[in-house]
Amino acid sequence: MVRAKTVRPRYAHVGKIVHPRSGEVLDRGVSVWFPGPRSYTGEDMLELHVHGGTAVVSSVLAALGAIAQVRMAEAGEFSRRAFDNDKLDLTALEGVADLINAETEAQRRLAVRQAHGELFEMYEGWRAALVRLRAQAEAYIDFAEEEAIEDGVYARVCADAGALASRIRAHLDDGRQGEILRNGVALSIVGPPNSGKSTLLNKLAQRQVAIVSPIAGTTRDIVETTLDIGGYPLVVRDTAGLRDAGADVIEREGIRRAVTAAREADIRICMADALPAAGPEPFWANAEWRALLDLPHTFVVLNKVDTLPPTSDIRGAAEAWARARGIGNRVVPLSCASMFGWDALMRLLADDIRQSWAAGAALHMPLTKARHRQHLQQCLRHLDELARTDEASVVLGAEELRAAGNALARITGKLGLEDVLDALFSQFCIGK
Repeated sequence: MVRAKTVRPRYAHVGKIVHPRSGEVLDRGVSVWFPGPRSYTGEDMLELHVHGGTAVVSSVLAALGAIAQVRMAEAGEFSRRAFDNDKLDLTALEGVADLINAETEAQRRLAVRQAHGELFEMYEGWRAALVRLRAQAEAYIDFAEEEAIEDGVYARVCADAGALASRIRAHLDDGRQGEILRNGVALSIVGPPNSGKSTLLNKLAQRQVAIVSPIAGTTRDIVETTLDIGGYPLVVRDTAGLRDAGADVIEREGIRRAVTAAREADIRICMADALPAAGPEPFWANAEWRALLDLPHTFVVLNKVDTLPPTSDIRGAAEAWARARGIGNRVVPLSCASMFGWDALMRLLADDIRQSWAAGAALHMPLTKARHRQHLQQCLRHLDELARTDEASVVLGAEELRAAGNALARITGKLGLEDVLDALFSQFCIGK
């Protein structure tokens, strides 16, 4: 199909790409030949680099289909073959899938590290340590009566296993940093009606995501969109305005969902109007709603500061507004109309995400999947059972070490993986 005098492995060759039957020239492109096992899949592979026009790609695919025993790859089939040929482990495959689906720089960096084996090296190192400890325990079982084993062997096995358990606990106790960065930091916008919540969402998304209206109660359900803030993934949720009076049954359900979403979010923005209506302010008087301010990563955005008198000290006015209401949270003066304070809000969000979740992930490879967490917790349960054994129950201890090692092996795909693979490869694009 590619006319070239000689084809050297792993060298780029420029030439005509012709139809295998008619001999028609389809394109002029680049071909690279990768004989196995030194290829992505471990098998013989040929890459064709052609021009990206629809007609060119279609004609080349049609020509390939004319060759006997050539077919389109299934979704994720190349990566699955790489896994079958021990080119990739299951954590690396998950990293490749995350890399394909990455939408922000933080997600890309995390996926690249996982695809390049950081998680595998850590988990496989722990599993290998458990295999060595199990071997020592079983040697004690087989040879202790022959006095060929020195005293204190089993005690050292339990001590080393305990030290490993501490490392696994520290890995688990990461505040879900990796999972949050992978899936997106959840941010809920809450506040009284007409404080500018939907306008803020639309400004963040740079499109009309939510309906904006001066009528109180316009937003009744949660409106969600995913954004890139400073290279970090952010899942922003606009919620129903919180008010006690005038809400019908549907709006009250929306208010209940708004409070729940705010409690469950990673970051909260409480919106307020710089010029509230005269009289009581039910949002700040309601104990349940005000309790949201006590949650970590909660900021107050004082919106519509463009309506203040032109001579006003805006930042001073924002501080005075917060003091009058006993609010100790960080207050950001903002105008969604004039964009005053916009850069300060974006920096605040990006800095909070970086310091709270991204900084720790940069120092060590965090957990990225609930599946990993489940197997690590199972591993810890077996190590906790091991800690309760003594030399008289060394056989049980050896079995707990085996089970703990198997739990780690399930993360990397050494055991029990067919159902995981089927779910994983369904996320891949065609071929990859």
